Amino acid sequence: MTTKSNIVLIGMPGSGKSTIGIILAKRSSHDFIDTDVLIQSVEHRSLQDILDKEGYLRLREIEARVLQGINVDNHVISTGGSAVYSDAAMQHLRKHGTCIYLDVSVDTLRKRITDYETRGIAKRPDQSFADLFAERTSLYRKYADFTINGDSMGQDQICDTIMARLR
Repeated sequence: MTTKSNIVLIGMPGSGKSTIGIILAKRSSHDFIDTDVLIQSVEHRSLQDILDKEGYLRLREIEARVLQGINVDNHVISTGGSAVYSDAAMQHLRKHGTCIYLDVSVDTLRKRITDYETRGIAKRPDQSFADLFAERTSLYRKYADFTINGDSMGQDQICDTIMARLR
């Protein structure tokens, strides 16, 4: 039987995946992987550079490949917001991890994200943030083992809730 020792965080850019991930890793004595940082390390360039030179679909292809190459146990894995576009990558991550959707409203995300155009978000050039949010929400829900509402709690409360749900 497969043991799900990893904690996989999914959600929109600005939902708190990286910050919550680091706190969860400390609390759970897990290692931490931020897949956006991993992609940049593997590719030796920024996400925005990939987008600018090769487009959003290429970034999604690279992301899917990198995610499918993650073979670890006892890690908190903070995924990029577009990870859910690859069913193969998500199934791979879910095989060894509990997938948690950090659900944050579009209004909260707009307040948190001040660098929307240069953040390295894999979206169509003509796509607004609200459209991207609407498109991805059903995918996040599809892959989530459970959802945490990030609007109504602070970072510590979110981590407490996740830790309690995982026990």
